[in-house]
Amino acid sequence: MVLEPRTLDVQIPAGVREGQLIRLAGQGSPGQGGAEPGDLFLEVHFKPHPRFRVQGRDLIVELPVAPWEAALGAVVPVQLPDGSSVKVRIPPGAQSGAQLVVQGKGIPGDPPGNLELNLRVVLPPADTPRAKELYETMARDLKFDPRAAPGGRAYA
Repeated sequence: MVLEPRTLDVQIPAGVREGQLIRLAGQGSPGQGGAEPGDLFLEVHFKPHPRFRVQGRDLIVELPVAPWEAALGAVVPVQLPDGSSVKVRIPPGAQSGAQLVVQGKGIPGDPPGNLELNLRVVLPPADTPRAKELYETMARDLKFDPRAAPGGRAYA
């Protein structure tokens, strides 16, 4: 058997899964004794994306939100890997680590996967006098203790 490199144009079907095999009929090595070529099987692997992680047909991504978006609620755009975007409603009182699910916006298929958004509240820096003043006002007026457990007991 002699291996010869060659280039094939392959149409990857929408909704293909990680590890799935794609069969290319008649594109394998020639059979013994002049028989017809066999089939070539390609195993699909996804190139890692800098923002999205794949789990089955679901896409998982971290969604940074501003403190006021988390506290008051907001509608924010989320960019999808194909360049399109979807608007997502952040519920009032959302916390870091909360998960939102957008049905059917994951990897296409039957059924399509979901888009899972893991919220991460991102604080603006206190790098200007005005920003420091706003943080000091919140510290004074809100009387908020992030280490106080629900029910008034403190964390150890």
